Amino acid sequence: MGKLLWCFLTMISFSQAFGHEDMSTRAFVFPKQSDTSYVSLEAESKTPLNAFTVCLHFYTALSTARSFSIFSYATNKSSNDILIFWTKDKGYNFAVGGPEVLFTVSEIPQAPTHICASWESATGIVEFWVDGKPKTRKSLNKGYTVWTNASIILGQEQDSYGGRFNAKQSFVGDIGNVNMWDFVLSPEQINAVYVGGTLSPNVLNWRSLKYKAWGDVFIKPQLWF
Repeated sequence: MGKLLWCFLTMISFSQAFGHEDMSTRAFVFPKQSDTSYVSLEAESKTPLNAFTVCLHFYTALSTARSFSIFSYATNKSSNDILIFWTKDKGYNFAVGGPEVLFTVSEIPQAPTHICASWESATGIVEFWVDGKPKTRKSLNKGYTVWTNASIILGQEQDSYGGRFNAKQSFVGDIGNVNMWDFVLSPEQINAVYVGGTLSPNVLNWRSLKYKAWGDVFIKPQLWF
């Protein structure tokens, strides 16, 4: 009986530490600039990626103040195996395996914003969608494979696997609805996600999220609907 109780308490401790739960009505809030506050996510899929789509909501007032990281996916192969980064006065930088392309946007409206970014190895084609509207397709790192055992971070940009954070690149605001698939979503599927669909994400699933929050990160109700 004592052994069963120990196993049960261990399972509870593990669940609390890694936070495997439905986040469908909530968001991570990063209230201030920091190099110690972030959220690490654990991918459901452990296989290399030859295609992917990442979608999320974010809300910040930083866009005219400085640059910041939105989504950072590092592996032992590259600290920027996947990176979505806002560069002040330029727009969204999207990196795969290190090389990156720029999707020009003058500023982010001070309102909740939804983005999706996709890439496929076979053609190198990348797509970037903002609030359900596509930017012009570009090409990036054709033939590359995104490696396994990823360190996936919200709130910071990784200059090495799992670390070397810079407070001046940290995110301040809300992030939510982070979903990721191991294939490229069609325009119809992107639109379905934008209006609230889920489409069974198989790499990161916001409705069944494995995460751990570090530093001053708080979980609050979403400010978008």
